[in-house]
Amino acid sequence: MHSANLTRSHADLVEAAVRESIAAAMSGVVASWRRSMVYHGLDPNLRGPAKRVAETDLRQARDKYGALLEIAGPSLEHLFRIAGQAGCCVVLTDDTGLILDSRSNAGDRQSFEGWGLTEGAVWSESAEGTNGIGTCLAEKRPVVIHQNQHFRADNTAMSCMGAPIHDPQGQLIAVLDVSSCRNDMSTAFAQVLGAVVNDSARTMENDLFRAAFPKARILVADGNNGRNGLSLLAVDEDDLVIGATRQARRFHGLTSEQIERALPLSDVLGDMAAGQPGSGAQKTELRRALSRSHGNISAAARYLGISRATMYRRMQRCGLASN
Repeated sequence: MHSANLTRSHADLVEAAVRESIAAAMSGVVASWRRSMVYHGLDPNLRGPAKRVAETDLRQARDKYGALLEIAGPSLEHLFRIAGQAGCCVVLTDDTGLILDSRSNAGDRQSFEGWGLTEGAVWSESAEGTNGIGTCLAEKRPVVIHQNQHFRADNTAMSCMGAPIHDPQGQLIAVLDVSSCRNDMSTAFAQVLGAVVNDSARTMENDLFRAAFPKARILVADGNNGRNGLSLLAVDEDDLVIGATRQARRFHGLTSEQIERALPLSDVLGDMAAGQPGSGAQKTELRRALSRSHGNISAAARYLGISRATMYRRMQRCGLASN
């Protein structure tokens, strides 16, 4: 741990930076320090490891996130094979900063456990101040918190690289983090590790998305962004979009309401949709018309240029509900 003098000097630095409102506006780290001190009422001199939840609470959280833990397992192991060689630990948390999975080499485990980087520990910004997990959750973006950028003086020996993970509906549900307690880790190397962590988080998102739509075609659409993930669409047998990743939603302006009513692929991709494989059957045409008319059968019939009675007959033949 740090000497009392070092602890005081870091605390003085934090307090002075928080008092400077201009600095807080210009620096993401100082803005996080300000949230930690002003909104969460934390003290940078606070000593001791992160608090831990009861074993029963941890088990409940792991059960709740069972699908994520299973799907993310291979990516976690792959990332650990890379980061573990550099003396780092790899953790996966839920959306509150609770560590659900922690991986470290046997020789480093005791050290990481002493720092509180272990299953059951809570690393939210409201509990620990500025850190790679909690600040990632607070700002909803990848972050690198290098050593004395941490809020608490006790945590300034660490470097933490966190990246958010979003569910198939585009909601932030977890954080992937790599942390190191090596005092010789440079800022440049921390940034490189941060990029690797973000890539792994995006892979987990893609795996989660594909698992959520096992019977759908998964299309890679326009709008891909390495930092923010792939623009993926899940399309059913009738060329209706039934799912979209966060990046696809943002790039194509898709809302949850549109996706819930099954949006025609052609409405999203335009002429590009013509080259996509699809059934081309009458059922597809009917479903597209119903989607465009928000389920209004009369409006769908007008869109197709047929009578309402004909619309009902065709729906019945195609096995489409008419309620």
